[in-house]
Amino acid sequence: MADFVYRSVMHDIKQNILNGNYKGMRLPDERSLAESYQVSRSSMKRALGLLADQGIVFKKRGSGTFINPLYLKNQALFRYEGSNLGLTDSFKMPGKKQSIKLLDFHVIKASPEIAQDLFLNENDFVYEFKRLRFLDKQPFLIETGYLPIKIMPELKPETLQGSLFNYLEDKENKTVTKSFLNITVEPSNKEDQKEMNLKSTEPVGVMEGIFFLDDGTPFEVSNMRVHYKYMRFNTFVNLDR
Repeated sequence: MADFVYRSVMHDIKQNILNGNYKGMRLPDERSLAESYQVSRSSMKRALGLLADQGIVFKKRGSGTFINPLYLKNQALFRYEGSNLGLTDSFKMPGKKQSIKLLDFHVIKASPEIAQDLFLNENDFVYEFKRLRFLDKQPFLIETGYLPIKIMPELKPETLQGSLFNYLEDKENKTVTKSFLNITVEPSNKEDQKEMNLKSTEPVGVMEGIFFLDDGTPFEVSNMRVHYKYMRFNTFVNLDR
C-alpha cells in the first residue's frame, strides 16, 4: 500500500507541473507537500526522489526543489518512468485519447529464444498477443508481447484492452520495476504500412524490451513498432552516481 501511495503522489505532482500549478518553477518544501497530500515524510521523499531520477525536478542545496525547465520545453511523446507502468503506457500526447485494438491473442509453446529471455523451461507455455495502439483515430504503434502463463494463469483478452501493467499491480499485487530496452529504426514492413497507414518509403521506430518484476523475475518480452512521427524519446543521465 505504501508503494501505491508514493507513486500516486508522484504522478499527481507531475501533472501539477505539466499544468503549470507551481509558481517560480519551484515546488513547495517537502514538509508542506507531505501535509497537503496527507502522507508521511518518507513517502513524499520517495515521490520527489522518483521525479528527480526522471530529470523532472532537481534539488538545489539550501534552496529547495525546482522544476527542470528543459523537461517543460522538450516533452517527448514517450516518457518511460520505469515503475508500475508499461512501456506503451508511457506514451502521452495532450488532448489525444489513447485506445487499444487487440489483433491477436493465443497460447503457444515458448520458442528457445523466448524461453531464454523469460528464464523458462523448454516445455513452458506463454501468452502471445498483438495490440494496435491509437491516439484518437491515428494508429501509431504495433505491440507484440509474450508473457509466462505461470505468472498470470488467468489472463483474459479483455485485460489486454487496457493497461496490462496497471492490471498486474492492482489485481495481482505485482510491480514491474526494471527493464532492458533496445531502440532502433528500420524500414517499415507490409504490416506496419497496413496497420499504421505508412508509405513503403516511411520508416518505423523499433523498441524491444524485457521487463522484470520487483523480485527480479522476467515478466514480459515485448516488441513495439512505432510510427516514425511519434518516435521521440527523452532520457536523463545523473552523473553524480
